[in-house]
Amino acid sequence: MIFVTLHVGGVAWHVSVMNKHMISFGHGYSAQALARVLLPLGWRISGTTRSAEGAERLAATGITPLLWGSDAVTDALAGATHLLTSVAPDATSDPVLRLYRDAIAAAPLQWAGYLSTTGVYGDHQGGWVDEGTPLTPGTERGRARVLAEAEWTAIPGLPLHIFRLAGIYGPGRGPFEKVRNGTARRIIKPGQVFSRTHVDDIAQVLAASIARPDPGAIYNVCDDDPAPPEDVLSHAAQLLGLPPPPEMPFDPAQMTPMAASFYAESKRVRNDRIKRDLGVVLRYPDYRSGLAAILAAGD
Repeated sequence: MIFVTLHVGGVAWHVSVMNKHMISFGHGYSAQALARVLLPLGWRISGTTRSAEGAERLAATGITPLLWGSDAVTDALAGATHLLTSVAPDATSDPVLRLYRDAIAAAPLQWAGYLSTTGVYGDHQGGWVDEGTPLTPGTERGRARVLAEAEWTAIPGLPLHIFRLAGIYGPGRGPFEKVRNGTARRIIKPGQVFSRTHVDDIAQVLAASIARPDPGAIYNVCDDDPAPPEDVLSHAAQLLGLPPPPEMPFDPAQMTPMAASFYAESKRVRNDRIKRDLGVVLRYPDYRSGLAAILAAGD
């Protein structure tokens, strides 16, 4: 058996990588960040895709492509040791479980991760929430996530870990492009505050959980500094040496339904558990350090 040392947040974990095979459903932005941690350690990662073009993109990054809906996914699950799903539920149920529930239940998994959202907590008018806060989602997306979490939790014997992610940003998903091209607007809604997380911190939380599995655990993944969204845009402009984007009063009628739904909820999310139970030391504990790193990397 081969062991490597995985350094996560300043903590060294000795992890066996012999025959580690992760199935990544959806293989989105956060899963890609985790893959950049695991692939150099000798992991095999297979990711689902719905098109030949998507298969080419996955293969180019070292991911074995699996065509969504094919028997190849079921076959891969039969030999998988780990599973990560980034697939959002639809209006009916979780698409992954509709197709592959039985295969997942039978797979010899050592660890399974479900990427959820802090939207399951609903609106708390700027108050704090943690993993023990009752789930009172106020949006259709939040309610669908609560149901999906329950669907995954109901699979007997599945070593499931739920990760409730705050607003995700990182390379390619920062505010700089909109600030540069003049399309950014500071939406002003008094009392509005969001928690957020850099994608690299999501990756290190997932890696820490894989190294120290605790089936049934739920983790909030966010930084230490919930902040009004207009402050983030102002700081991004300052880093670029540009004036702050113009202010615009909150008006749902002038926003996309998705954007309006985000502003319908205000809360501060606690992250004590990832630090206490997983030993995580955030790389980017606030948006200022995260934005500076993105800009330094050339975004």
